[in-house]
Amino acid sequence: MREAFLVLIEVVAPIFAIIAAGYFCAARGIVDAAGFKGLNIFAFSFAAPALLFASGTAGHQGGGAAALAYFVAAGLLYAVVLWGARRAGMGLAAGGMLALDVSYGNTVMMGIPLILAAFGTPGLSILLTILALHSMVLLGAATVVAEIGQNQRAAPLRLLKTTALGVARNPVVMAVILAMVWSALHLPVPGAARRTLELLGAASPPVALFCLGGSLHGFDARKAWKQMSVTVSLKLVALPLLVWAITAAMGLSELEIAVAVVTAALPTGANAFLLARRYAVGTEASGASVLVSTLLSLLTLTVLLAVFRP
Repeated sequence: MREAFLVLIEVVAPIFAIIAAGYFCAARGIVDAAGFKGLNIFAFSFAAPALLFASGTAGHQGGGAAALAYFVAAGLLYAVVLWGARRAGMGLAAGGMLALDVSYGNTVMMGIPLILAAFGTPGLSILLTILALHSMVLLGAATVVAEIGQNQRAAPLRLLKTTALGVARNPVVMAVILAMVWSALHLPVPGAARRTLELLGAASPPVALFCLGGSLHGFDARKAWKQMSVTVSLKLVALPLLVWAITAAMGLSELEIAVAVVTAALPTGANAFLLARRYAVGTEASGASVLVSTLLSLLTLTVLLAVFRP
């Protein structure tokens, strides 16, 4: 209990305090929608890519096996939930959005600051490998499923183009890919450029968390509560347990297991809600899942960090 309390105070509490500050500012109108939009663009398009590129070119290696275990688990859960949703009579697009809610985590807004605070730069380097494929694989799969569900006659090339363009327009994914290529080619990063990236990247965790709090203000957890309760249980419990089992079976290091499991235990990412809103399917359930999973992850993440933190 003492270890869990220390983790709560040292790592989790500050993160949720910033989220709460963002929620409070949105609820009170201190920062309006336009303000949050600008902050979110800054964090997502500039600060987070700078942090990820600086970290990804710092010379740390590894993370491939952890990423493999993570996506095997996420892919299995996605497929099972999609199959179950279809068996329950849900449409393909709606089932795809449900499957996305249980497999897609908030790896940028919460994952980066949490992993960095708990495990330092070595942990972040492992997270980078997961981040490189996270949006590409999960959002890409959900986009394809939604496109097929809403347009049964959609041409395969059109679906491929939609997914490729979505990846190319994602600055976080592109920053990680660029960092991987840069490191593979052993290209140097000039001192002044690295310092600039580090200064810019330092703004990413607090600004992203503040924006996350603001985005939660508009969600209503009372809507679609039955579906939401299943989604949250699968996301916060089933996916971490599945990742834990696979990483342990693969014989990964303690740090790799810790980062992969904690990443799997992150709440549903807001991008899942944004994709649901884009296709106008499962919007209420997705929004409620983001809100409730974020709140409940205060408990689940505290327990996991107490177990894994060195």
